[in-house]
Amino acid sequence: MTAPASPHDRYVQGIRINLGQFIWQAVQVMFVGLVIGMERNVLPVVASADFGVPKTSFLYLMSFVISFGVVKGALNFIAGRLSERIGRKTVLVLGWLAALPIPLLIYFAPNWWWIVAANLFLGINQGFAWSMTVTSKVDITRPEQRGLATGINEFAGYAAVGLAGIVTGYLSHLYGPRAALLGFALVVIALGLVTAILFVHETLPWARAESHRHATDQHTGPKPRFARGLSDHPTARQVFLFVSFQHPTFSALCGAGVANKVADTLLWVLFPLYLHQQGLSLVQIGWVTGVYGLVWGASQLWTGPLSDRIGRKKPVVAGLWLLGAGIAGVMLAHGIAAWLLAAAAMGVGMALLYPNLIAAVADISHPNWRSSSLGTYRYWRDTGYALGALALGLIAQAKGDMAPAFWFTAALLVLSGGWVLLRAEETHPRLPPRRRPEAVRASM
Repeated sequence: MTAPASPHDRYVQGIRINLGQFIWQAVQVMFVGLVIGMERNVLPVVASADFGVPKTSFLYLMSFVISFGVVKGALNFIAGRLSERIGRKTVLVLGWLAALPIPLLIYFAPNWWWIVAANLFLGINQGFAWSMTVTSKVDITRPEQRGLATGINEFAGYAAVGLAGIVTGYLSHLYGPRAALLGFALVVIALGLVTAILFVHETLPWARAESHRHATDQHTGPKPRFARGLSDHPTARQVFLFVSFQHPTFSALCGAGVANKVADTLLWVLFPLYLHQQGLSLVQIGWVTGVYGLVWGASQLWTGPLSDRIGRKKPVVAGLWLLGAGIAGVMLAHGIAAWLLAAAAMGVGMALLYPNLIAAVADISHPNWRSSSLGTYRYWRDTGYALGALALGLIAQAKGDMAPAFWFTAALLVLSGGWVLLRAEETHPRLPPRRRPEAVRASM
């Protein structure tokens, strides 16, 4: 049998040829989604009764999301850069090890600050583990499959978020919030860690092989329009500044990422609290918030592939505006049926924008610094948790009412959609962007 012409020839991109690893990465992100999803229904509602958080102290309540967002945002960037040196799998396993203290801190917490501390570890887990599932899928798939790949990834993660909200709502009703979260989290974290060690392969060689094919003109398929302005091996600082501020499309995508996490913060903390104030039970709240997560997750199975056909930009803009409309609808409607409908609309909006922002960033990032680029985008996106928690907490605190926070978020999403529409170029390699003179030079 003839030996491969190059060691890089072993690492062929494509979902079908790498299906086994693709599935295991989806299983990993499902476990990661279950860990964060367990908090979304239970903790905001029981914060007052179990941890002494005053019902009108919105900023204090938001503190656990602020800690999560600050840590996760920073760790996203660190994970991206670190994985280019020590590999994706090692960073993934480190993320699972960081999750081990979370259920114990919640179970034994004497006050709310223990929950804040638990969310520091949750931020590390999410920043390392979820980041690596996205990066690994992009490594092993072809450029024209990235919408599908990120759609499946985020489907698995956010369907698990919604499912965890429903399951922990029932378990809390049966066994109490702390015991329910302890048992649920320990099982999920153990499964995530063991399967990561035993079944997940390192995907960094696929990224290096892709870089080699581009360098030697052996790349086949649509030619990517990598963003120009960086060297082949830029420093972390150069990538961060370029993606954050210097490149118009990257910066618009980062801004949209911040806006969508401000919205998710609202739906994580204030939405269940608002529903509780309207008289819904913990189980009913679990269903409403669960529908949001499940629709978000399931819809990504078609919104990701949709962007492979029509481009990334249109779904992103439509998603931002639909999410804003759904949030406004919560304030305009009343009753569990109306809130379920609004939750479904918000889920579809998130599905349109969420995986396609990731795919768009990956489209124009060179494989040598793609993980750092994705880490920078995810830094800004998930720092949106902290910024959103701070802003929404202050708004609700100042007014003594949650309604202004909902309206602020809806307006932010509408403005962000307009900014992407005006500022960002289409990134899909098969589709021509709306051309400006500077954009032509940047993409040549």
